[in-house]
Amino acid sequence: MDKTVPLVMALSVALLALVACDGKSAATTAGSTTGPHKPPLSLGAQVGQLAFFDKNLSSGKNMSCASCHDPQYAYGPPNSISVQLGSDITQTGARAVPSLRYRESTPAYDDNAPNPDGVTTSSPGGGFMADGRAATLATQAGMPLLNPLEMNNASKEAVMKVVQSSTYAGLFKQAFGADVFDNTDKAFDALGTAIQALETEDISFHPYSSKYDLHVFNKLGGTLTPAERRGEVLFHSTGVTNCSGCHYTGANFNGNTGLMTDFTYQALGAPRNDRSIPNNPDPIPANDDPKYFDMGLCGPYRTDHMPATPDTPNPYCGMFKVPGLRNVATRGAFFHNGVLHSLEQVVNFYNTRDTNPEYWYPANNDGSGAPQANPNWALQPTHVPGATVNKYNDLPRSQQGSIDEEVPLGTGEGGEKTLASGTRPRAPGSPPVMTPQQIADLVCFLGTFSDGYQPPSAAPTTGRCVK
Repeated sequence: MDKTVPLVMALSVALLALVACDGKSAATTAGSTTGPHKPPLSLGAQVGQLAFFDKNLSSGKNMSCASCHDPQYAYGPPNSISVQLGSDITQTGARAVPSLRYRESTPAYDDNAPNPDGVTTSSPGGGFMADGRAATLATQAGMPLLNPLEMNNASKEAVMKVVQSSTYAGLFKQAFGADVFDNTDKAFDALGTAIQALETEDISFHPYSSKYDLHVFNKLGGTLTPAERRGEVLFHSTGVTNCSGCHYTGANFNGNTGLMTDFTYQALGAPRNDRSIPNNPDPIPANDDPKYFDMGLCGPYRTDHMPATPDTPNPYCGMFKVPGLRNVATRGAFFHNGVLHSLEQVVNFYNTRDTNPEYWYPANNDGSGAPQANPNWALQPTHVPGATVNKYNDLPRSQQGSIDEEVPLGTGEGGEKTLASGTRPRAPGSPPVMTPQQIADLVCFLGTFSDGYQPPSAAPTTGRCVK
């Protein structure tokens, strides 16, 4: 046995008790899971925990996994920036950072994936990353380490040299074999496996401690307010919001339930996060190139579904994975490009994307009359009547045929067909399906998905989510 192991294990314990990330202790960052009922972690998961908070694993020694996946923010970003800065602070990512909670049950990607609802078939689903290109949590964990826009390491060798010289190198060998560092690929894969073990074993990654959990299991403190109850009804309404059609709440894979996703992919036509949005605080630098498009399943990061030519329609283009909605109210950036920054904005986008595209997309200078004010939640502050709106401006025109038109985006009726769902889009200028009150109620219900809920000693009588 390596004689350094007892010392390394002692140092590991000390590290966990001391500063883990940005001045926070591991006990603090683990949230409510540090009590006496927290199950012990395997050796591999202990390695993963130390690596998860290790800023030395970035090229600038300034960024750990936890920098973007902060335990205090449901293992999501600790800010509302659309896309996060990398270890090289002159580099900016191209996609919004997701939460890492409730990821352990995600199946590998398949073009014809099973759906947990038992009804939907013959559609892409599963996989990690927004485009599903990572088959496992272990593979996904290794990707940011080598991405120049993220942790910016030059090679697997560079990463493993850091691990080999770390205080947890002995623990790493104890978990994965005394000769693990002899083969760089084997060692790098073991690092991913360690982080996967952490995300699977540590209950802070899947605490199920929301008000919704108390409610659905009829526990004390889980009584919904009238506003939240109305929102719950709306969430499951097939004719109004149809949220649960994709954000499935029933029994899921591996015996889980209430994950708020069916792991499918949808093309929603989110607005391009660029300088066409007035006063945009953080446009994505890659979008300065008018020829650059992030099209999800058909590129640029995946290459197996790329169009035969730029003008050849491809049903996979524009599709991104349906996220789980747990802790969605703690987020500050939404959609794959982080273009929206509040739940109110997101729900209003679903409600008015087609009825009022002038709220969300830039327009040509071919209108007439004075500019008119748009609602305060719109991306475009004004519009000119009659101007041509450049809808779905983050997809080439040839790839816009698969934009989703399911309820609430479309009418759910026959007539003009779309490739994505065979339903009819809502006509510009027609009434949106949801009222402002319904939107407010739905947002209140989405707030019940946040973990760490502590029931108040007395039921509240005031507040926007009460009555």
